[in-house]
Amino acid sequence: MDRIIRFLSKPIIDEVKSDRDFKSIEEIRIAIGKPIIVLKNNKEIIKNYRVTAEDMKSIIQRVSNYSIYAFEEEIKQGYITIEGGHRIGISGQCVIENGAVKTIKHIGSINIRVAREVIGCSNKLMKEIIDGNRINNTIIISPPKCGKTTLLRDITRNISNGYAPLKFEGKRTTVIDERSEIASCYRGIPQMNVGIRTDIYDNCIKSQGIIMAIRTMAPEVVVCDEIGTNKDIEALIMAYNSGVNVIVTIHGNEVEDIYKRPVFKDILDNKMIKKIIVLSNKDGIGTVESIITL
Repeated sequence: MDRIIRFLSKPIIDEVKSDRDFKSIEEIRIAIGKPIIVLKNNKEIIKNYRVTAEDMKSIIQRVSNYSIYAFEEEIKQGYITIEGGHRIGISGQCVIENGAVKTIKHIGSINIRVAREVIGCSNKLMKEIIDGNRINNTIIISPPKCGKTTLLRDITRNISNGYAPLKFEGKRTTVIDERSEIASCYRGIPQMNVGIRTDIYDNCIKSQGIIMAIRTMAPEVVVCDEIGTNKDIEALIMAYNSGVNVIVTIHGNEVEDIYKRPVFKDILDNKMIKKIIVLSNKDGIGTVESIITL
């Protein structure tokens, strides 16, 4: 939180720090003319202070080190990643060029998502993912805010480093981190522990990154978050046919969500997926609802 606090204006710092347990904050939502909203333990806390245009200007200047143009590539994706891997989502007036977003100006609201890793949170699941010294191709299904990215990150760490309790040797792993959430890279350096044998394609389109990795990095395992397009599936099948194992996540509530979506038909028909892990937050973030072997 200290890395986040230093970017905020004093009135906002005072509001955020007024919470007794402010270091457990998950998100801070800041919008001009509106009260600050803090998310803790998956619950909203609405503060009294209303954000001014001057507050927003001050935050954006500090986050961008007074050079907003230096962050144009990130901004057109809708966020800026700061040291520590914390991600600041941005909304405002989009500037369109050649049918694509060039940048965002007149920023009206931001969402600061606090990056946290939970080392060891995947340990109990590794026996499902590891088969001897091989990896089971796995899909993690989860609604938003149920810990799927945190779990995926820790699975990546265990696969990359090796997992001694199962006598598993580490594998060369490539993370395709399209939204900079798994490794949370800052200036190319991962802020989260994703293992010693892990290469990262940060801010890279998943389908392109998977193909690039296969051609250049010789991965044994490819990891990516939130697959969902036909191009994603085509690239995953290419990885599978190249002898590369895959660990991926999708948004959903239950295993039937895979079968309902035509986009996933090819990976089911190819019988490439061995394990499906379904998450919820029923008993807290990261609750494992079911594990299915196909």
